[in-house]
Amino acid sequence: KMVVLNRIYTRTGDDGTTALGSGERRPKYDLRISAYGTVDETNAAIGVVRLHLSDARGLDAMLGLIQNDLFDLGADLAVPEREGKAERLRVLSTQVERLERDIDTLNAALAPLTSFILPGGSPAAAYLHVARTICRRAERVMVELAAQPNERISSAAIQYVNRLSDFLFVAGRSVNDKFLVREPSSEG
Repeated sequence: KMVVLNRIYTRTGDDGTTALGSGERRPKYDLRISAYGTVDETNAAIGVVRLHLSDARGLDAMLGLIQNDLFDLGADLAVPEREGKAERLRVLSTQVERLERDIDTLNAALAPLTSFILPGGSPAAAYLHVARTICRRAERVMVELAAQPNERISSAAIQYVNRLSDFLFVAGRSVNDKFLVREPSSEG
């Protein structure tokens, strides 16, 4: 079902709370809100990456699918799992498997790592590393949320965000390799 937003501001959050997809209101500092907010940050950073990929259409297409997946992940997090209730949009293991295939595809063309690399190289690669670090933060918040009593997050959601950070790392290496940009290494 397509979301239609005719009004952008509602004033309902002026009291420092926001509504989950279930209608429940929570403080804006709640871990669940932080989790899907950080997923949204990851998505925005990927949008910046895509500005620099006009010559890498295959990777751009992969990132477009990932951005849609991140909307799914945000929706998954915004509607807590509840016993006996119909399930809404959830991240699926097939999305994790697609990420793994894409990682393998990108990684197959790369030389093995012989040292740690510093984030950077081309603008696209640098932004991919920024997206990766935001994604890792989203993962930490999601894992912390999942450890809370009465909070549930699907294992596929946590696997997806974990795999996504791996994808973003390999994608950064791939972009630098494609454009023959030397990756900065920690060895100098």
